[in-house]
Amino acid sequence: MSDLKIVAYDNEHQPHIRAIREAVFIQEQGVPPELEFDGLDASAMQVLVAVDGNYVGTGRMLDDGHIGRIAILQAYRGQGLGGHVVQALVDEAARLKYPRVYLGAQTHAIDFYAKLGFTPYGDEFMDAGIPHLAMEKSLT
Repeated sequence: MSDLKIVAYDNEHQPHIRAIREAVFIQEQGVPPELEFDGLDASAMQVLVAVDGNYVGTGRMLDDGHIGRIAILQAYRGQGLGGHVVQALVDEAARLKYPRVYLGAQTHAIDFYAKLGFTPYGDEFMDAGIPHLAMEKSLT
């Protein structure tokens, strides 16, 4: 049983958000900590997903509709949790009347985001040494 909620990057939730992102992006993917923690978290909308009371996934959206930092701990992947995190952010963006949401998808995740209604645009680019493709979804 999973539980998803929109949270603040506060003293209660920050340690869980950081631990998940450190495990996925810094340890697994080798992203430098100074790139992963870019100073934008306090002003971003954050999502945490828990399974059986343990936080296992997170994501965020900046106030311009930029979705990012979608991370699910390795042992919990393949259960649809990442899709739920992204959809919660999209739903919140729609509620706030954002015209669109967009993200930089790691190239291995393009199909994942396409299934959620995102369309690629532009050329592939590198971010933290990982190939990405910009994708967007219109909300109007």
